[in-house]
Amino acid sequence: MTSVLNQANTNRPYSKQDWQQGYESQRREEAYWLKPVSGSVPKQLKGTLFRNGPGLLDIGGIPIKHPFDGDGMVCAFTFDKGNVYFRNRFVRTQGFLEEQAAGTILYRNVFGTQKTGGWWKNAFDFQFKNVANTNIIYWGGKLLALWEGGLPYRLDPHTLETLGTDQLEGVLEAEDAFAAHPWIEPQSVINNHQPCLINFYVDAGLSTTLHTYEFDSNFQLLRNQRHPVPGFAFIHDFAITPHYYIFFQNPVKFNPIPYALGLRGAGECIKFQPQQNTRIWVIPRNRDRGETVKQLEVNAGFIFHHGNAFELNEHQLCVDSICYADLPDVDPNSDFRDVDFEALDPGQLWRFTLNLDTATVEKELAEPRCCEFPTIHPQKVGQPYRYVFMGTAHQSRGNAPLQAILKYDWQTQQRHVWSAAPRGFVSEPTFVPKPEAETEDDGWVLTLIYNAAKHCSELVILAGSNLEEIARLELKYHIPYGLHGSWVSQCF
Repeated sequence: MTSVLNQANTNRPYSKQDWQQGYESQRREEAYWLKPVSGSVPKQLKGTLFRNGPGLLDIGGIPIKHPFDGDGMVCAFTFDKGNVYFRNRFVRTQGFLEEQAAGTILYRNVFGTQKTGGWWKNAFDFQFKNVANTNIIYWGGKLLALWEGGLPYRLDPHTLETLGTDQLEGVLEAEDAFAAHPWIEPQSVINNHQPCLINFYVDAGLSTTLHTYEFDSNFQLLRNQRHPVPGFAFIHDFAITPHYYIFFQNPVKFNPIPYALGLRGAGECIKFQPQQNTRIWVIPRNRDRGETVKQLEVNAGFIFHHGNAFELNEHQLCVDSICYADLPDVDPNSDFRDVDFEALDPGQLWRFTLNLDTATVEKELAEPRCCEFPTIHPQKVGQPYRYVFMGTAHQSRGNAPLQAILKYDWQTQQRHVWSAAPRGFVSEPTFVPKPEAETEDDGWVLTLIYNAAKHCSELVILAGSNLEEIARLELKYHIPYGLHGSWVSQCF
């Protein structure tokens, strides 16, 4: 299942130059049928895979400082009767349209990209560009491109045409945000066993407010809560169980002075405090039960993403997360393409067991291999589950670019690995269960890889049971490394 590498000239299973090419801007927007270069597409696989990520890494030839600042490009792969139709298009946000017309950078961005003209052009300008580049979901008849710092942008699911910002039937105010990591709970025990969409946003400052939302399948608001937490909070993701929202508040400090004076971007003013504990906020979803918010603490490193959470019993919860021992500062004088992977701590899969009675936390390292972007069977969200799929490094130790897909079995601790090394680099995997699946891993794993040998992207279909490659389809050009996406059963 793992590729054989030719390592005669290097000890690395990758070339940094190959990896860097995947961060070239892609300005082409096209729609066409994909042809398999190997294997065949299963005829049972029917629906649409949406993907989102930064498509532009420069504006008018001026490079952006961090890929998270890149304008969002959405890709759609529609599967029907063994055929796949591809379409990609930029999210035409207000900032995107203005900057493309001007041919230069007009907005400040969160992770360091500044307006041209020096600090005096950026000082006391606190308006970020909504890049709509982090995730894409279809819910309640709406296709929404998400970025955690602003309103979602609604797109036409058939053409990917941008329809404008969406305030979700007036639930969100113009200055609100809608985070990029919603959960779809398949059967909500507190919402009449119906599916619901659960999301949040963080109103951060010297003190922080966590806003949570739950919507039914028609995007009607079911629940809305606000909870203040002390201090500045950098929270990208959260977890849910049938009765709780769970937030891990990373131990960071934010110095607003360089940001306010226009000297640095906001992300360049955040400093991780590894010696301090992470605060865990367990918030009851149903306030009618009379439970209170509970605060727990553990030294967890830095967490971007959670794989899943579930309730062991009335008093204990499990949360599975990707943790980093350290988070390096965003250096305003560095180039993100020149990252020294070997000098950085890898993300690793940990399990946290929270005891709500004793307010204690146990932690266990499950997967020491470098990994990110965990995904699970969609029917197991918030429930006990067996398998998690992740992007991973080719080698079993150390930090490196994601070149492989890892399947981890919580029951047996067994692992399967499929690798695209030495010249392939993977994206977040998406698990799609078969229509008549009898086991949790009976389905397909989809991932978009960058093939440096051809300077193009390829869609790979793997078997969920053992990660054997089923089919590979080649695009006409490359898609820069993306962030998140989702699968829906509808064919657009």
